[in-house]
Amino acid sequence: MEVFRGRVHFFPFSTQSTYFSIRARASFKVQQENDPFFQAAIERASLRFRESQSPDPLLIDPYVACLLPCNSLEDMDQQLHPYCLATKFIDDKLLETMQSTDGLKQVVLLTDGLDTRPYRLNWPKSTLVFDICPDKVFRGALQKLQAHEAYPYGTTVDDIDAGAKIPRGCMSFHVPSESFDVENTLCSKGFSGTRPSIWAFQGLPVVNLESFKDILSTVSNLAMKGCLFLGELPVWLAEMDVGDQVGDLSAIKKWLDDLFMSYGFRVKMIEYDEVARNLRQDSAKRVSEVSTSILFVAEHLRFSDDQMETWRTEFQRIEEEGDEEGFEEL
Repeated sequence: MEVFRGRVHFFPFSTQSTYFSIRARASFKVQQENDPFFQAAIERASLRFRESQSPDPLLIDPYVACLLPCNSLEDMDQQLHPYCLATKFIDDKLLETMQSTDGLKQVVLLTDGLDTRPYRLNWPKSTLVFDICPDKVFRGALQKLQAHEAYPYGTTVDDIDAGAKIPRGCMSFHVPSESFDVENTLCSKGFSGTRPSIWAFQGLPVVNLESFKDILSTVSNLAMKGCLFLGELPVWLAEMDVGDQVGDLSAIKKWLDDLFMSYGFRVKMIEYDEVARNLRQDSAKRVSEVSTSILFVAEHLRFSDDQMETWRTEFQRIEEEGDEEGFEEL
């Protein structure tokens, strides 16, 4: 954890790593091949592609194929992966909440850099989408998404251009997760802690529990009271605290409650089986394996830093006006 200008900032990658200092493109490709975070991002993207190509898809990602190497499209398993369930749940929750909440125009996505939500979701007009993710991965993906590249050979769709664009009337902003000051960078892009927002965490690399706590701190500092923070986090984050009880659902729930409440969030753990049943009757039958992640929805119970600062300024103004009136009476 790092402190800069009085605020906490998180670094998904070690600041000592040479991952983002390699300038030669060939060297960077080799580095990507050996990087577990990048490989995990590719695996998640391939899962979205496979689900999109299934006979009766739960979700469709029309842009993801251009992000994948050809050899990743060989295994077209039609089983439904828990990650796709979580993705569909997060997609729906984001859009439903935005449509039902007055004034909600800010979305903050904490992703792996290959997330296509800014382009594939039908955001309400005037939505500002902020994508916090690894910079190099994001820029490589952006080139492919905007270069009108065809789907790789071997897919069921031939010569389809990506041409990804955010919906008309909306704007998208990239915030490098390696920034020394993520909070100020986000605010410099136009985010406001005095306006409603919704936050989604799926894919942003975390190396340990402390790095996720830094993320919780950042969201707690910036999100207004009542804002939602949802997503999925790897279950291994709980292992250090719950130990042998990591397979005990009640122990995981208590750990999750304590963790989120310490940063001002009331959290609910969402079971993947419940998501599958609510989405479609056949979804539960297609689920391929037990999830290694925790799906959650949390409500922020504290005021944001910007809200507190606004009220402090207003309170000070009222006090000063009161002092002036008292002086005039004397």
